[in-house]
Amino acid sequence: MAKSGKRIRAAKEGLDREALFSIGEAVKTVKDKASAKFDETVEIAMNLGVDPRHADQMVRGVVSLPNGTGRTVRVAVFAKDDKAEEARAAGADIVGAEDLMEQVQNGQMDFDRVIATPDMMPIVGRLGKQLGPRGLMPNPKVGTVTPNVKKAVEDAKGGAVQFRVEKNGIIHAGVGKASFDADKIEENVRTFIDAVNKAKPSGAKGTYIRKIALTSTMGPGIKIDPQDAFGNA
Repeated sequence: MAKSGKRIRAAKEGLDREALFSIGEAVKTVKDKASAKFDETVEIAMNLGVDPRHADQMVRGVVSLPNGTGRTVRVAVFAKDDKAEEARAAGADIVGAEDLMEQVQNGQMDFDRVIATPDMMPIVGRLGKQLGPRGLMPNPKVGTVTPNVKKAVEDAKGGAVQFRVEKNGIIHAGVGKASFDADKIEENVRTFIDAVNKAKPSGAKGTYIRKIALTSTMGPGIKIDPQDAFGNA
């Protein structure tokens, strides 16, 4: 823990905490400050001017990052018969129906994404207490309740990132690894910001995207200049 604290302090040295950076500068700084012995995840956090307690201010969606996330995503699929075979062929890690429901009820959740065919939702709906708190409940709005399980699995494996605003108005997601080329991280960041901007809800008032910051797992937060990110959105 002490070594970790020293690394974080060292990463913050010489950094103006209030400075605003262009996306390109922020990416370069995050890469420069990533000094852990593992390949750190590059994460984005966006502070939105919404109150998600109101239905017309909820922000959620899914975006495919052009350069992937650099993370291996384990996908579970609730499906039967031909759709189950389709899911396996597409690369799903776990496929099942009632048997998969029992695994989840027993606390066996070795997966990062859950996809379901529409006919499986009566089963999946019984798993709200297990899947809901982890943000894993399938939802048609983000393409995880669908008859096209092949595309859903391929998207999940290929860099599709789900986002959902938290109760404090913040969205955060992984947008790559510190080992990625800077231009690939920047392209992912711009793609993610654009997706969140397009998901602006009807009830949002005033400034929608208030703050944006980029960081790595062990590094300091780097503030992004909103003007560089989305003009005057």
